[in-house]
Amino acid sequence: MNKNDREIRFELLRPGQLIQERERCPLIFVPIAPLEYHGPHLPVGMDPINATFSALETCRRLGKGVVYPTIHCGTERERPAWMLESLGFKATDWVVGMDFPTALWKSHYSKEHIFGLILANEIQFLVDHDYKVIVIVNGHGAVNHQETIDRIAKDFSHTTDTLVVWNLTIPDEVLKDGLAGHADIYETSMMLYYQKLFGSDSIVDFSAIPDKSVPIHYPDFSIVDGAGFSKEPDPEKIVRTDPRNANEALGKELHEKIVGDFLNLTKDALKNKGLL
Repeated sequence: MNKNDREIRFELLRPGQLIQERERCPLIFVPIAPLEYHGPHLPVGMDPINATFSALETCRRLGKGVVYPTIHCGTERERPAWMLESLGFKATDWVVGMDFPTALWKSHYSKEHIFGLILANEIQFLVDHDYKVIVIVNGHGAVNHQETIDRIAKDFSHTTDTLVVWNLTIPDEVLKDGLAGHADIYETSMMLYYQKLFGSDSIVDFSAIPDKSVPIHYPDFSIVDGAGFSKEPDPEKIVRTDPRNANEALGKELHEKIVGDFLNLTKDALKNKGLL
């Protein structure tokens, strides 16, 4: 069997197959992100879908390791006063994550400490099953979410014989001051690409947002560019990385860059453990 034809999805492998793959290379990828409101035009699974496809493709190209079932969990915090003003709200408003007052669906955020317990519990399972390199493929960009992952990864890496590494499924050039946009041209383009992998052309629905003649302001649909999360937002609070300019080709390009970044991260981790 060609290494690229092997089954790599953890949940579809029998115990003997899992043992065989672990003996070949004790590497496992863990995609993780919450179900989150991504405007009216994108599915709530945008972040975990991105994490899942990124993990699967990285594993396939590497030709070793397996991919753990996607953990649909993540955390967010209330927006600080300065960011509320950047987003076009009052400094005294209460907004958690992307659950703006106009949101049609409440995001499935866990409390920070609960998210930490869930992730640590899953990682402990994998440490107990003798995986020596765990790559967390994180699809969610919230600062406190990433800090929780980083803390847990460092703790396991320093207290066990397993190296836990992680990265965000957004290319560096897309980030503004370290902050990615939300449901903008970049995420919408990736979803246009991913929907083809589902055999669909209707997961993204542009009819759910106004046509291009109408500017999209940050509070309108929970659609925000990276600048909106910074202290230097667009003066008019208008999304400049407009999701209506999204296209499948850009989505594929972004996906390729994400996979390239994770290949490099994983190879470095394997070398660190003497497995490559």
